[in-house]
Amino acid sequence: MTTTLDRIGWPSPEQVFALHSVRDEPCISLLAATTPAPAMTDEDARRLRRLAQDAAARLAAAGVPDRDALVAALEDVVTGARRGPTGAGIALYLSRHVREVVRLPVPVTERVVVDPTFATRDLVRSLHRTPRHVVLLLSERQARLLEGVADDLRPPPRSAFPITADGAPLDAFLRRVDEALGAHLRLHPAPLVLVGAERVVGRFRRSSRNTGRLAGTVAANVTRFPLVDLVQRIRVVLDAYLLGRQDEALQHLDRRRSRQAVVDGIDAAWLAARRERPEMLAVEESFTYAARLSADGDFLVPADDVEHPDVVDDVVDELIETVILRGGWIAFVDDGALAEHGRVALSVR
Repeated sequence: MTTTLDRIGWPSPEQVFALHSVRDEPCISLLAATTPAPAMTDEDARRLRRLAQDAAARLAAAGVPDRDALVAALEDVVTGARRGPTGAGIALYLSRHVREVVRLPVPVTERVVVDPTFATRDLVRSLHRTPRHVVLLLSERQARLLEGVADDLRPPPRSAFPITADGAPLDAFLRRVDEALGAHLRLHPAPLVLVGAERVVGRFRRSSRNTGRLAGTVAANVTRFPLVDLVQRIRVVLDAYLLGRQDEALQHLDRRRSRQAVVDGIDAAWLAARRERPEMLAVEESFTYAARLSADGDFLVPADDVEHPDVVDDVVDELIETVILRGGWIAFVDDGALAEHGRVALSVR
């Protein structure tokens, strides 16, 4: 039975995990930068069709027996993506059992990957750079809750919000809000952004029990400030929060390195991710590495003939997948942040 995943939207953790779990040969991944628009531009569509042609050529070179059916299915996926909206990037995934199109809020490097697994590194990077977050809009009379993914903000499908004061004293009202916020975050943990007048937000912060993952605050009159204008201000808060997370990741590596619990470089990280208990993988944003695997899969041989069927297009993508599936987490860092450590470092438990 064929499983078809035809959603077009921002990547979600559940979606990334589902794509991670696919093992098939071939798994075809097309990735391209796009212009944000309600429908794909002609230029982006031409770029995507060119990538599809490259994928077809690679299937033919590899001698895939049912390549005609796969190529026809890939054409259908490209046509469907052409009709949908676009973000800063797009990813198309196709195998014998999966067809999926994902809009990406971050730009990606244009490429075609034909491997036994999908190239999901940019989906993981999108989750890292544009995490799902919760926005609490506070005034003295009302509290509203929104969930954000990339530049989308909308009320959650099920929650106790909005909450109105109904004449209750401010402190009693804020306690009700905090209880409802806590109930939501226990089911849907995420970074929190508080928006409202400084007096109300400050009072809420002093009494709240649910600001452990507070990303920051935005001072605004929520009854008058247009929601669409809040998105950019919230983005600034999240960017600062993510920069702090990068610093924390690098500091964590330093602490673990002093205990000889960190390996540096792609070869050591690849072996440790398979043989040890991976904890945190830190990798520079643009670092890629094509290689052949040894017969036992433990060692890498660098390759420059990326299109050869025996070559793993990007071992870093496979490394990220291994770390996640084995219970570790990923920290993307700016290019150059790990220059002295081979551009990738892995802490082990």
